[in-house]
Amino acid sequence: MDKILILDFGSQYTQLIGRRVRELGVYAQIAPGDSALDAGMLDGARGIILSGSPRSAYEPDAPRAHPSAYAAGLPLLGICYGIQSMTMDFGGKVARLGEREYGRKSVRVLRDDELLAGMPAEFSSWMSHGDSIESPAPGFEVLASSDGGIPAVLRDRSRGAWGLQFHPEVSHCEGGMRILENFAVGICRAARQWSMEAYLDEVGSKIREKVGGGEALLLISGGVDSTVAGALLLKILPREKVHLLYIDTGLMRKAESGEVMRNLRALGATHLQMVDAEAEFLAALAGLGDPEAKRKAIGDLFITIQEREVAALGIPDAFLAQGTLYTDLIESGKGVGSKAQVIKSHHNVRSPLVEAKRKAGRVIEPLDRLYKDEVRALGRILGVSEGVVRRHPFPGPGLGVRILGEVTKEKCELLREADAIYIAELKERGLYDEIWQAFSVLLPINSVGVAGDERKYGAVLALRAVVSEDGMTADVYPFEMKDILEISSAITNRVPGIGRVVYDISSKPPATIEWE
Repeated sequence: MDKILILDFGSQYTQLIGRRVRELGVYAQIAPGDSALDAGMLDGARGIILSGSPRSAYEPDAPRAHPSAYAAGLPLLGICYGIQSMTMDFGGKVARLGEREYGRKSVRVLRDDELLAGMPAEFSSWMSHGDSIESPAPGFEVLASSDGGIPAVLRDRSRGAWGLQFHPEVSHCEGGMRILENFAVGICRAARQWSMEAYLDEVGSKIREKVGGGEALLLISGGVDSTVAGALLLKILPREKVHLLYIDTGLMRKAESGEVMRNLRALGATHLQMVDAEAEFLAALAGLGDPEAKRKAIGDLFITIQEREVAALGIPDAFLAQGTLYTDLIESGKGVGSKAQVIKSHHNVRSPLVEAKRKAGRVIEPLDRLYKDEVRALGRILGVSEGVVRRHPFPGPGLGVRILGEVTKEKCELLREADAIYIAELKERGLYDEIWQAFSVLLPINSVGVAGDERKYGAVLALRAVVSEDGMTADVYPFEMKDILEISSAITNRVPGIGRVVYDISSKPPATIEWE
């Protein structure tokens, strides 16, 4: 399959570049920026994109593309730091700007070029950089500039290299997808071979070949990813060879565990086991208030129970399957090289059980090349219900990180009831699908109120609702005041333990989407 190789220098937008290229129907693969590109990595590659970075290209230890990237003879596109790094590598000069270019900036086209085909003479770009190209490298010419004559688009035709001093992958950039399409499909001539139907055929063949007549055990979390992975395995393998294991931590949303089991049975699961581990998780969380301590306790216990229950099933030779996504592997420092940074650990990636199985070649991760939106599309093809496919993201530690402070059974029940009302209200008002993620947070404080003629203290509940494309940035959902007032009233009237409701109006950044 044709692909575009993306060299990652640590940009917050690298994942977004990959998603945008895939939206064009072209497969995109991410690798560390300094990777030596061997024959396997270059197989099918039609072009190379050098990502942005928080670093400055003129720093002595700044990351650099391996010489093999330039020697491959493929078209190159440097984005932000990527073109600055190429400029330094080829003998140009990069310097600090007097004033940082950030946000929407006008770009004026100076020369026609296939990279800018179909773009207007002047367009609005999205900038995010404090450095600039002071002197282009020999052979490079400026195709477009921003205010003050700062180079915004460059080209060296003899090297087959282009550069952008803005981010075409960000939705705020006018014509950004057209520029990426001009590069990937026009300049690189990559075939549009990437689709979920094609992926299903390919991954199905590989899994059938790998498993043979053996058995597969899938660890189910109940979310979109593991459910879609289960549906895929049940479609491509004999159903009696597929075992599904679900661990109920007691930190799930209201009635969620029952819904998970019904969904999996509807997909044709015959070997389906649920483990009730609520008491164990609540005991492990007793007395813990620090968010990281809670995450560690939940993650460690999940792995312990997982290993215990897998052993009890009596199928030691079964292939271990999980709904690991491409982003899970990259964030956990897997799949993109030995120097990959660990952004956050996922227990489904770094568990000792998973590590041991992976070393033995006994792990199946049918979604490990997919992004979340692609998983949703695949789920629809496999017949997973819309209720599951459209479900908002839910954190691995569950309610454990939506209850601030110590987690108890009583607090879980209180939050479950309040959150169920919130989500039901959003669905009834036709708002759920407009929101990328919505949830409730139980705060570790009580607030005075009035119940009838009584002065009473009740818990404080924070509501969160954001709109986003990928979770890397997020804006607050702009509720109509009537909606938010009625939702608040529904919660306080129907959940006696909640005395006050507040709405979180923080965007990401500076806040994160989850509170812990």
